[in-house]
This record gives sequence, C-alpha cells and structure tokens, in this order.
Amino acid sequence: MDKYSLFTDAGSRGNPGKASYGICLFKNDKLLDFDGRYLGIKTNNQGEFTALKEGILIAIKHNIKNLDCFSDSELLIKQINHEYKVKDQYLKGVIKEIYDLSENFDTITFTHVRREYNKFADKMVNIVLDAAG
Repeated sequence: MDKYSLFTDAGSRGNPGKASYGICLFKNDKLLDFDGRYLGIKTNNQGEFTALKEGILIAIKHNIKNLDCFSDSELLIKQINHEYKVKDQYLKGVIKEIYDLSENFDTITFTHVRREYNKFADKMVNIVLDAAG
C-alpha cells in the first residue's frame, strides 16, 4: 500500500503580518506535489490552518484515501485533534472545512513534528514571503 504524507507550514512576518504557506505532499517519501502561496496580511495561526486545508485539497485532487498530515504547529495539531478548544471565529470556520474535507478519506491523521522534520514546507513559506517582498 502506498504511503502518503502531507507536510504543511505557514509563517507571518509580523503577527498579523505578511503571511504565506508551504505544502509538500509525498508518496512513499518522494515528492508528489507541492504548493506555496502568499496570503496577504494574516496571523501565523490563520496561515497554519489555511495551509492544512489547502494541502488536504491537493490530496483530494490526487484521489488519496489514506493520508498522514504533519505540522510543526503544536497549537494547530492539538486543536484539530480536539485537545485544545478553538475560540477564534476565523479558525473555527477553517477547522469545520478541514473536518468536512476529511470525510473524503478512509483514514486521516494529524501529527505534530519538530521544525527540523518540516524543512521543505518551511522553505516554501520563506521563498514565497521573500518573493512577496
């Protein structure tokens, strides 16, 4: 069985500030797809949640049915896994979208990783932010 791993990251220069996200989707540890996008003025958390949602959409586009999602945002992972409450209205809306999109998968997991294990998505964030000026 093929193994699909989604790594997402986001950053903002200022909080809120100029923000972007990076997404890397791997199939059996080989890069399958990627995306990076400038988000305008957002908080870091808004970027992290948007990155996960957009990454899940990419996985759906590839008709993936079993997906492991990884992020270095402990807050994002704990909120997605119902360990922490979500108070922010914007984030509540994005989480609902993520839960709705998750119904497209037979299995989907959300795991926190240390930053050094998320270097490709992190690099994408900074490339996009540098390009945005």
